[in-house]
Amino acid sequence: MCPQPHKRESESDRRSMVRVRVKELAEARGIGLAKLSRLADVHYRTIQTIWRDPYHGVNTKTLERVAKALNVPMSELFEDVPDKE
Repeated sequence: MCPQPHKRESESDRRSMVRVRVKELAEARGIGLAKLSRLADVHYRTIQTIWRDPYHGVNTKTLERVAKALNVPMSELFEDVPDKE
C-alpha cells in the first residue's frame, strides 16, 4: 500500500475574508457615492462596486484615495471576517 501524499492546506482552508467598510465610514460622515467618487478622484462605478459589494477585490491605490477622502487611516477601511466552516 502506497502512503498517501501529504494534503496541502488550500488557501480557502486557512484564510479569512476581508470586508471593506467604505459604505459605513462614508455614511457616518454624510458622504454619498457621487461625492466620495469626486473627493477620492475614483470612477463612480468603482466606488459603486465597493459600496454594494464590500468583499470585492480593490487595488491599494484606490483604497489609499478613498481613505484620504474619508480622512481615515487605510487600516480603518478593513474588517477581518473569518470564513464560516
